[in-house]
Amino acid sequence: MASIKDLSEFLLFQKIKIFLSILPRPFCLFWGRSLGLLFYLLDKKHRMITQSNLKTAFGPDFSPRVLKRISLNCFMNFGQVIFDILKFSRLSEEEKNRIVVIEGEDNLKKALRKGKGVLLFTAHYGNWEIGSYFFSKKGNFNVIARPLDNKLLEKEILKLRTNLGAKIIYKHQATKHILHSLRAKEMVAFLIDQNVLRSQALFVDFFGKKAATTPSLAAFFLKTKSPLLPAFCYPLSSYGYHLKICEPLEISLEGNHDQNMLKITQICTNIIENQIRKNPNYWFWFHKRWKTRPYGETKD
Repeated sequence: MASIKDLSEFLLFQKIKIFLSILPRPFCLFWGRSLGLLFYLLDKKHRMITQSNLKTAFGPDFSPRVLKRISLNCFMNFGQVIFDILKFSRLSEEEKNRIVVIEGEDNLKKALRKGKGVLLFTAHYGNWEIGSYFFSKKGNFNVIARPLDNKLLEKEILKLRTNLGAKIIYKHQATKHILHSLRAKEMVAFLIDQNVLRSQALFVDFFGKKAATTPSLAAFFLKTKSPLLPAFCYPLSSYGYHLKICEPLEISLEGNHDQNMLKITQICTNIIENQIRKNPNYWFWFHKRWKTRPYGETKD
């Protein structure tokens, strides 16, 4: 039975969906950014996490005023992302195609031609969910996800992702399904920019500080040799998005298995860091990315 909290969140979600369904998309984006601003003002805990993370990443390079502005933009962008995902799923195919500019589609075709499936990877950057729609038009597309604690909301999010063309592989059942998908020449997408438990982590440099990072992407690459393909979907000034599909990575494997795992994970993390540096407003800064520390270090 759902708790009062879960039920309240679900009912709020339904009201927002109805509200957005009757609004033109520019107004939806405006209200999303406004809600992000409200949470920035009210949610001291995540505002402090964001500011701490930004100091870790850019402290020596940016002034406190610039870091504060990035923090505010992060909240406002996230509000816009949430509202636009809900609105985007209701648009016609013609409208969806008009909103997104795709760069590097040939890179995806090149990767798919190898016949080993594709290991896509990205980050919580820009609007990562909207990219699902376009990848799913090119073939079967799977996303690795963790179910929400709120089961009522999880059903809604699953429906939303499915409507955008993605098949969801939950982490607790991932290995068998990922291998099956790659053998079937499908695409599998990983988001590898969040903190993981020490027992599950490889520690790689991220903005100059060791970050606990999932080794799963590297492990599947070493097992299957499926092409590794970075991709990012981020806003344009004209209410649109730029879906950037990078070239498949060429990685020379040397040393033992553990060394190769670390090397691959570091390379992929460097690509994500470089993309975030191009516009830090679009990353998910209020996640505790450096929470898990290597043995001998304490938590922040």
